[in-house]
Amino acid sequence: MIAITTSTNLHQRANEYFLKENYIQAANLYEQAISANPEIKSNYWHLGLTFLLQEQEVEAQTTWFMAMMEGEAEQVNFWNAELLEILETEAQRQEQLEKYDICEKIRQNIKQIAPNNIHNLLHLIHIYIKLGIYTEETLYELDIIELISSDVKTDINLEILGKTLRSVLFNPALYPSTIEFFEACSLHFTENLQVLINIFIAAAVDIAYSRQQPKIAAQLCEIYLRLDKNNPGVLGHLASFYQNAADYDLGIETAKTFYSLVNRLPEQIFANHQILRGLMTAGGHWEESYVVNQKQQNLLAELIEVNPKNLTQTDVVIMLNANYFVFYIEDKLAKNRHIQNRLLQICQDNHNIYAQEKVEKYAQGHLERKRQGKSHQKLKIGYISHCLKSHSVGWLARWLLQYHDRDKFEINGYFVNSDNISDLLHEWYVSQMDKAYKSYNVWSLAEEIYQDEIDILIDLDSITLDITCEVIAFKPAPIQVTWLGWDASGSPSIDYFIADPYVLPDSAQEYYREKIWRLPQTYVAVDGFEVNVPKVRRDEFDIPENAVVYFCGQRGFKRHPDIARLQLKIIKEVPNSYLFIKGLADEESIEKFFGQLAAEAGVDSTRLRFLPNAPTEGVHRANLNIADVVLDTYPYNGATTTLETLWMCIPMVTRVGEQFAARNSYTMMMNAGITEGIAWTDEEYVEWGIRLGKDEALRQQIAWKLRQSRKTSPLWNGKQFAREMEKAYEQMWQTYITSCVTTGEA
Repeated sequence: MIAITTSTNLHQRANEYFLKENYIQAANLYEQAISANPEIKSNYWHLGLTFLLQEQEVEAQTTWFMAMMEGEAEQVNFWNAELLEILETEAQRQEQLEKYDICEKIRQNIKQIAPNNIHNLLHLIHIYIKLGIYTEETLYELDIIELISSDVKTDINLEILGKTLRSVLFNPALYPSTIEFFEACSLHFTENLQVLINIFIAAAVDIAYSRQQPKIAAQLCEIYLRLDKNNPGVLGHLASFYQNAADYDLGIETAKTFYSLVNRLPEQIFANHQILRGLMTAGGHWEESYVVNQKQQNLLAELIEVNPKNLTQTDVVIMLNANYFVFYIEDKLAKNRHIQNRLLQICQDNHNIYAQEKVEKYAQGHLERKRQGKSHQKLKIGYISHCLKSHSVGWLARWLLQYHDRDKFEINGYFVNSDNISDLLHEWYVSQMDKAYKSYNVWSLAEEIYQDEIDILIDLDSITLDITCEVIAFKPAPIQVTWLGWDASGSPSIDYFIADPYVLPDSAQEYYREKIWRLPQTYVAVDGFEVNVPKVRRDEFDIPENAVVYFCGQRGFKRHPDIARLQLKIIKEVPNSYLFIKGLADEESIEKFFGQLAAEAGVDSTRLRFLPNAPTEGVHRANLNIADVVLDTYPYNGATTTLETLWMCIPMVTRVGEQFAARNSYTMMMNAGITEGIAWTDEEYVEWGIRLGKDEALRQQIAWKLRQSRKTSPLWNGKQFAREMEKAYEQMWQTYITSCVTTGEA
């Protein structure tokens, strides 16, 4: 009895030293406890553990082995279980302390004792990821996929399984084993499908958009749908993943299935938008696109008439860009802007209900700062976007960031969906910021902007990304501005939309909720573009050197059939001419589309050439030199592509319209000092196209003027543009702080 009491006291004292990480003293006391009573086996297990934590793994294992060697089988099994429980407890404690290297060491020893302990292996995977030692072979080396798959009735702790699955899916490296692991795990969630959705959908979205691997994201959805065939939410995501992976037919059909399964108006609007997105992205499906777009306009009209005030956050998010494609289909400024403004008003009204606490907190905070006259030594500017990378917006916005006056302005960047981006231009943007914050969570993004006390927040995404649009709806900054990414969103939370004298007609303010802020010359400027060595030659396409080559390089949904018909009219009238067609779309669909139009126009389809995508942006620009004349699209012009064309000194023809998207090339040509090629009617478009094709001297004259424009044009003066934007920011801020303060408003 005395020996037992002595052993217990020694064990308690040893444990106190152990928790203080005094392992030498703890080991000494455990040894004394063993001497006092050798029959208490737990002291051996703890003694071995102290050796293990002192990097004495052999001594640890020897201690455990010696304590068990004389036991009967049943006793050994009991002792093993006791040892495993002690090791598991300590492994969990070390993980909570974030001492992952120690935790990994303990779990490796558990694995040696119980190699098929699934829960330990799951924890081990999670720890490998934390330590950065997770590899392509990890899941195979641990045999975890086979163990999980071997018996779906295995009593696996779903919390541990879910935690590990989430870690694997969000790990930046995606391997074939990732899909196999997800498939094996999914079978254990058949009675808890919502838990599985919560785990994998967020990861799939991250994989598809941040890591730009939509095919893998689609595979995850396909596996889930084996368990829950007609889940509308998953089908909605899957339609987008297929479309982004260029599986257009699958994307369209999946979107149609999605639409057939929903009956609430917000979901119908979103599902129909997904169908339209698939058709427009593929290109060449214009007749069906018109029908689906008309259905979309009818659904939006119904929504506007109902004017609901009970929409969930999900409802709002899926409707933010529901009117996106109408601007590619028709150039009707008054009509399109009216619907856009009303749609975003409905979204804002409902956002203000479900996010009431935050919205009111931010509004009150801005008002309080203004009343107290609080101001920063430097004006704090925040830029929010998912496009600050190798993207059209990324290529154009960089000069403003490069030339910002850091003595007057503090610059923060809020990068959406960019945690796993590996991109040199993105890294450059991050390096330019006084503070860079990355997240895909709308609540944390809004809170970060508010806590940073940003004075003016610049939105570069408009409605092209729902996350950015929803962050803007919180109004986390007192002044919010849309620039560059698209037309104005119509959001009531945006104060200004950056334009110039040309890109919007004089009467445009009548149709915009935002105040149009016109810069004096151009709404965008660059110092130029990097140009590499071209990868295409005329002889590769069997085109004579003396031929006239027209070029149209836009995404499929910019190739409206009406403008394509005008382009073919030009080709028909210019002898020895060819049309090069380039841009993201379904290759088969686009070739069929242009083939049919060519047949209708009486143009030999052998005069059409389809140019593959270039490996880099620099090569893409160099490849433009194959063209004599670039033919712009309408009702949605080129923007970055127009700037690139003008930088490469190539004449172009553009059709000017009413809306912002139909006037991009117009403003850029005017700012480059070029009026030749600007058409105000379809007839003028064809006339300019024919004239430029037949008049080589005129083409040379325009090319010379474009080369000269590099010396003087505001379009090619990023530094001057930065000063003009900064002046606009200062004037916006001055207007804000000097405006009268009314009750509840700033």
